[in-house]
Amino acid sequence: MRISARILRAVRSEWYAFWRRRPVRSDVVVFESFGGSGATCNPEAIFRAVHRADDLHALTSVWALRRSAAAVVRAEFRGDPRVRVVTVGGFAYWRHLATAGTLVNNSTFPPAFDRRPTYLNIWHGTPLKRMGYDEPDGAQASANVVRNFLQSTWLLSQNRYMTDVMYRGAYRLEGLGRAEVLELGYPRDDRLFTAMPERVVITNRLRGAGVRGDEQIVVYAPTWRGERFASPEDHSTEIAATAMAIQDALITSGSSARVVVQPHQAVRAFAEANPALDGRLVPADIPVNSVLAVTTVLVTDWSSIAVDFLLTRRPVVFAALDGGAYERERGAYLPATALPGRQCADDAALAAEVVRAVRYGVHPADVARYERMASDLVSSDDGVASERVLDVVFRGAPGRGVTFGRPRSSVLLHVGGMRRNGITSAALDLLPASVEAGIDVTVLSPRSGSAGARALRARVDPRVRYVQRIGGMNGSKTALLRQRRADRSGTVRAHRDNPSLAALWTDEWHRVLGDACFDAVVDFSGYSPFWATLLLHAPGHPVRSIWIHNDMAAETERLVGGRPAMRRSLRTVIGLYGQFDRVVAGSPALSEHNARSLPGLTHVRFRAARNVVDDARVLRGAAARPEDALREGRDPSSPWSRPPWLDEFDQTSTCWFVSAGRLSPEKNHARLLDAFAAVSADDPSIRLLVVGDGWLRTDLERRAAVLRISDRVAFAGAVRNPFPFLARADCVVVSSDHEGQPMVILEAAVLGRPIVSTRFDSAVDALPDEGLHLVDRSTEGVANGMRAFLAGAVPPARLDVPAYTAAATAEFLHAAMPDEFLEASGSAPTSIDP
Repeated sequence: MRISARILRAVRSEWYAFWRRRPVRSDVVVFESFGGSGATCNPEAIFRAVHRADDLHALTSVWALRRSAAAVVRAEFRGDPRVRVVTVGGFAYWRHLATAGTLVNNSTFPPAFDRRPTYLNIWHGTPLKRMGYDEPDGAQASANVVRNFLQSTWLLSQNRYMTDVMYRGAYRLEGLGRAEVLELGYPRDDRLFTAMPERVVITNRLRGAGVRGDEQIVVYAPTWRGERFASPEDHSTEIAATAMAIQDALITSGSSARVVVQPHQAVRAFAEANPALDGRLVPADIPVNSVLAVTTVLVTDWSSIAVDFLLTRRPVVFAALDGGAYERERGAYLPATALPGRQCADDAALAAEVVRAVRYGVHPADVARYERMASDLVSSDDGVASERVLDVVFRGAPGRGVTFGRPRSSVLLHVGGMRRNGITSAALDLLPASVEAGIDVTVLSPRSGSAGARALRARVDPRVRYVQRIGGMNGSKTALLRQRRADRSGTVRAHRDNPSLAALWTDEWHRVLGDACFDAVVDFSGYSPFWATLLLHAPGHPVRSIWIHNDMAAETERLVGGRPAMRRSLRTVIGLYGQFDRVVAGSPALSEHNARSLPGLTHVRFRAARNVVDDARVLRGAAARPEDALREGRDPSSPWSRPPWLDEFDQTSTCWFVSAGRLSPEKNHARLLDAFAAVSADDPSIRLLVVGDGWLRTDLERRAAVLRISDRVAFAGAVRNPFPFLARADCVVVSSDHEGQPMVILEAAVLGRPIVSTRFDSAVDALPDEGLHLVDRSTEGVANGMRAFLAGAVPPARLDVPAYTAAATAEFLHAAMPDEFLEASGSAPTSIDP
């Protein structure tokens, strides 16, 4: 089954690539709503306006629907040559996405989608609850939403509040987006101006939900719950209980009003499967706003349906049944006290307020707030919003919309795969300083659902825009195979010189980032041929730079799992250096070393920029207890036993040497163990703590046993917060053969710890004013450094963090940004020539 699915995906990919090479059909419009769950919302309103417009009869409308939703549209438009239905995800679907002249969606197209002609995104509501980057882990949840917005030609906005709060703010499109925001009101709200004869038709269609023609209607429309829109929680039983409580109260009061339930599209399947809601659900084929047109009272929570309903001037009652948990966990843009209706904390209070609202209308205490919100949010909704949209999108009228401003200077920073290592830490520490320097910063990385990546994403400065790449490259299998062959053969100019490969990479940039342009693009990771090549295809004329974090000649031969796993990829990356405007190392010494040791790069202009360190994060982390640092990130339900060495580590009378870093060959922990064995033979009371993990851990533990120091050496494993251990270290030891500018040296200096380090290139100038004790890269050298500390000859390291941060930030700006930016900021670029 797995092989069959892979084959099917491959065939669909080839199919999409084929049709992307075919001419665009300007007479075809694709409509999709909520991932194909029905012909609903704003796309449905625009579709009907197109269909009835005399001057647009040449257009063919294609509805993308799931199989379960297609029957209704097919039945209504059977025999109509201007309306077609395709199944979401099917071959016809991908053909139309590739060739249609206009695309209309109220949510998102899949990750493989890459806009060719024009795309109107009409998001499905003015937000009351937090969205996008304002949500917890919003970059992960919104990756495809941001991608769709960057692909869009137009973004429809119901009001200026939505433009500012959602598009500019929540999705950080200010300074990046190229779409025109059309503040034309919502087409779906045209139905709220429905004439009486059509209202009778709507009421008759609600008979399936138990409504008789002469009844008042109460609609209960809660939003979806859960961490992810794609995987919402099932609250249908609670919804049914609340609806029944309201209905019972209405019956008891003598009212004939009927309670019906309008579930959010994300959870409709749960509601339809729950027998407790049988005969109470609004049929899926009735547009929600048609139902609102005949509704007496709306009951909701944080759903944007409340905004649309303001047009009716009828009462809204808010169900705050979770004790404010949703507002606390998800967050809201408006406090509950600003909502235009009563808030009720339990079913009894909610039912009583609905009974009152059915009889008397909007509560007198809410009238002013209701009118103010209606004026702010629905003043553009006047019954003809659909026509205004048609004028712009299909008739070529000027949109006179809002465009997103351009920042003074912008940079795209690729930070790698969000793995717990020094490169990621250095990148994240750099972000606040870059923002404060006046740069609009966008971080780019592959999407990852791991717990480690999520913890690292939480460290991203909230002022930074974070874009995640999801999905894979489009293109024919022939083109992808040709690209793979070029990678393997080390043909580093093929991506530029071969037209089909150049198109492949240009298309991939557009699929990921749409029409976004930057003044500078930085491959801060510097280890991946894919990402290095992608950034070389950034549009316009940005300054393109790539960072070097290590002795790259040595890294090429570094063993991973016992083999030189990075040899081929790093040779390709090194081969690409000459195509970047700047190649930047983490220190002057490292820059000079790579310039000397890498062959064939005499034409490459090297620069240097030291890493920034976030001292506040280091000090904050150091305040934690070591035990808490060991437990952080672990499953609380899993058993955990306190390691025996921790009691001794807490004793101030014991001298502890501490090493922190990945357990990999270049760190040379074997040398560290050998040196410690020699020193502890003279003083068995000293101890060594190794913080970190890696494929060499078993070998290192075995080596400690052979050296008979297992009782004096502790392996803490990987921890999210190493700073409690560094802060309590009597001396921090770095035993590496080679590194970039080691972050652990900067972090230990922030904590004022004595530091002994081997003398590799970037360690020489890792700290200003010779702030660490350097030794030879040998067992004897490290042992002598430890003995020097025990003899009192290694003083605590000191770092003037403000001065260092200012200098390191300036070095980054000189290395990464255009000369025009540097001149405007009063700086001049520096370089280190090989």
